[in-house]
Amino acid sequence: MAMANFMDRAASAASRVLTNFKRSAFEDRLAAQVIGVSFDGAAVQSPEGRASLDMIVRLSSRLYPTIALRPLDAKAKDHVPILEFLAKSINPEIELAKTRKAVTVSVVVGSSASRTNCPTFFIGSEGWRAKLSSRGLVGSGKSMNPFGAGAASCFAAANVFRTVFADQLERGDADELIDFSMLTYAQGTRDSDQGLEGTDIGETHLVGLGAIGNGAIWALARTASLKGSLRLVDDEDVDLSNLQRYVLAGQCDVGSPKVDLARAALADTALEVSAHRAKWDGYVSNRKDWMFERVAVALDNAPDRIAVQGALPKWIVNAWTQELDLGVSRHGFDDGRACLACLYLPHEKIKDEDEKMAEELKMPEAQQEIRELLQTNRAVDVGFVERVAKAFDISSEALKEFVGQSVRSFHQRAICGGIVMRLTDGAQPVRAVVPMSFQSALAGIMLAADLVKHASGLLDLRTTSTRINLLRPLASHLHDPKAKDTSGRCICADEDFLAAYRRKYPSCRAR
Repeated sequence: MAMANFMDRAASAASRVLTNFKRSAFEDRLAAQVIGVSFDGAAVQSPEGRASLDMIVRLSSRLYPTIALRPLDAKAKDHVPILEFLAKSINPEIELAKTRKAVTVSVVVGSSASRTNCPTFFIGSEGWRAKLSSRGLVGSGKSMNPFGAGAASCFAAANVFRTVFADQLERGDADELIDFSMLTYAQGTRDSDQGLEGTDIGETHLVGLGAIGNGAIWALARTASLKGSLRLVDDEDVDLSNLQRYVLAGQCDVGSPKVDLARAALADTALEVSAHRAKWDGYVSNRKDWMFERVAVALDNAPDRIAVQGALPKWIVNAWTQELDLGVSRHGFDDGRACLACLYLPHEKIKDEDEKMAEELKMPEAQQEIRELLQTNRAVDVGFVERVAKAFDISSEALKEFVGQSVRSFHQRAICGGIVMRLTDGAQPVRAVVPMSFQSALAGIMLAADLVKHASGLLDLRTTSTRINLLRPLASHLHDPKAKDTSGRCICADEDFLAAYRRKYPSCRAR
């Protein structure tokens, strides 16, 4: 058994949500866990059951060093090698408990009884509906709709985490019963029986293929017979630290372009997929056609989101994660409701990258130096690294590997990646928001769900935004109307932008 080689990033994420965080105690708690995943032949024979199993293993293997796969019958036993291979592809050193080693927290997928002497979460789905119970079996449906199944696994992973770290979470009680519709984002509702087969997404752009984008691609790859064109836009490669929450990524994907990872996941679909390794502004500049029918946004900062809105897509769906919650928002532009830019307009002075980096490296006096390093892309030298080590009161030897790298890479890996936090046993927490894997995955699944609902005519939500906090029991009221910005600063209040939008899409005039 060994912690994953991206554990620094996982610890950074946990440090943002756990009280009294100490890195050593965190790892000791993880090492004491055996996360059980029990399943039967009914789950394996169901597309929804297989999707739930796939997602819960992808999520569990990114955090816990020991999991126990427990097949409940002969048909389930045949599926074990597939799940073992998946777990090992994420953390090659993970222990797959073969003996009757005591399970500390269990997840059960299927319709067969499982004897458990530990906290247990039974999960399943029925099309759009995600189901979880701490009381008994729920079963999995037979549709090719992955949204309920994927969400159920995210709810289960969140409940496992809350159970393991209950004493370090405020209101971290487990859910007793969830019957949640990914169609309406409400509990206990009856969903439309309309299938998704043959849904045409037209020309859709997915911008940003990080953790949320991974969750969206996971869902789209499993949605029945989607048609249309999907344009993938992202300029970055997969970094080792990304494995902490990128549900599609394994060890073999490190160093590969994110667009290639996503395209490979969609290879067996009927979608026409094109990969564009570029930032959004560069992609738009090189594109001859500035008509954007439908854009799904999975970016991680406000300026980039505002830039997408500035290109005036016909319709936008946007997903996000924050320190405590996650969500999805839906936007027209000339419909009297908040556009995407309305949600991200700055209301105070925003610190420049060099200022933020200087603060997080504990060297505010070096802001001008860091600005020049960023502008010239010049590598950091031994002296710079030694000064950072001194500021954090750690050995400079531990940071010598970053000599010769760019200051952005140094900051990303040493600070955001959690190396400095490990070296100080959590005494130097990471300031940047680093979500847990189940948070990012659910945000991505919701992004894909709203995209497919919009394309199929099933989207009937009048509220702009929906948000969920997975660090406490599921709330009953999740919709957030998000009022249109009234300051007059937003581009949706600018007559030139409105006129341009109306020329592009005459049928979308405000009613």
